[in-house]
Amino acid sequence: MEYENPEIPEGINVSREHPLKEFAVLVGGTVALILAIVLILGWLAESIATRIPFSYEQEIAGDIGHDVSDNPAQAAIERELQSLAEGLAKHMQLPPEMRIRVHYVDDDTVNAFATLGGHVIMFRGLLEKMPNENALAMVLAHEIAHVRHRDPIVSLGRGVVVGLALAAITGVSGSNLSDSVFGSAGTLTALSFSRNQERAADTSAVAAVAAHYGHVNGATAVFDLFSRLEAEHPLKPPEFMASHPNSSGRRDGIAEQADLHDWPTEGILTPLPQVLQVSE
Repeated sequence: MEYENPEIPEGINVSREHPLKEFAVLVGGTVALILAIVLILGWLAESIATRIPFSYEQEIAGDIGHDVSDNPAQAAIERELQSLAEGLAKHMQLPPEMRIRVHYVDDDTVNAFATLGGHVIMFRGLLEKMPNENALAMVLAHEIAHVRHRDPIVSLGRGVVVGLALAAITGVSGSNLSDSVFGSAGTLTALSFSRNQERAADTSAVAAVAAHYGHVNGATAVFDLFSRLEAEHPLKPPEFMASHPNSSGRRDGIAEQADLHDWPTEGILTPLPQVLQVSE
């Protein structure tokens, strides 16, 4: 049998598609798959987190803010904030084991946030801009609502699971794994929440304010303040904007809730107690 070496036609093993196009399709498909996996894992983490007993969340929080200020003036401010928070919490149907602990930080950061274990952090920078107690009550009730809705543990669970997934995909391991996971999970004590979580917190907060004062006058002053600060500092908005997404409909949402429940929008505003009138 005589061996023949036929001439192979040109282009028989060459794709008609440009190689860069094929590469782009491959990368795009891989990225889409990764995003789908991350979203599914994040959703599962949120579902599981809401079932974690609050006592476990308190253990995770550890010693956050357990120290008492040695500064008498600062301690007095914290006691007054705690008293107002407890008054508002009575209208928010918190489970018996869920305790709120307000901490005052003498810093010019314009922010307040809720974190794990029922801890609420209030900075001097925000407190000194409060025009009255009603506006302050809206801020505190909003943060208490986050605790009531279990938003901190949900956000932490989502962040950790997504961080682990991304670390596994990118091959991060060893000591870098912890930095990657807990870094991308977002500072564990200053968690940011979704717009849906923010809207739900607003709804619960304004209901508590209405029950506490008999009207909702002053509640929307908080959003007026944030809008003004954002306009004054467009390149570097206040820290509150980072952990509380600016939604143009939040002010209108409060008005809608007031109309729906027949809450008076006019009423006597309560001045801030003297101890909370911190100077700028």
